[in-house]
Amino acid sequence: MYPEDLKYTAEHEWLRDPGQSAGSVRVGITEFAQDALGDIVFVQLPEVGETVVSGAVVGELESTKSVSEVYAPLGGEVVARNEALDATPELVNTDPYGEGWLFEIVADDSGASDLLDAAAYQATLEG
Repeated sequence: MYPEDLKYTAEHEWLRDPGQSAGSVRVGITEFAQDALGDIVFVQLPEVGETVVSGAVVGELESTKSVSEVYAPLGGEVVARNEALDATPELVNTDPYGEGWLFEIVADDSGASDLLDAAAYQATLEG
């Protein structure tokens, strides 16, 4: 159910390495997270050039049910953001591992030891 080629956080984000930008990782939310949120109607993302700290709140996803914070899975510099989500935030629901990605960062090493593989992430949902 959760792609094996990604890394995950306990806060329901995924990371794809490499991202599209040189040296970056792409970040999004998991199928579980988008399903729990419901229909996403607004996305607030960090700005390109912003330095983020692992575990810090860097954005918000607003749905018809609630508002959920987005956390930086790793520390580093934001090098891309999914501008398509400004007009079509529902991409996070319809394609969370593809067109619904959130942002990319060129990461430092902070937070890397906290990342989970697909099986470990699945276990957090069952436990």
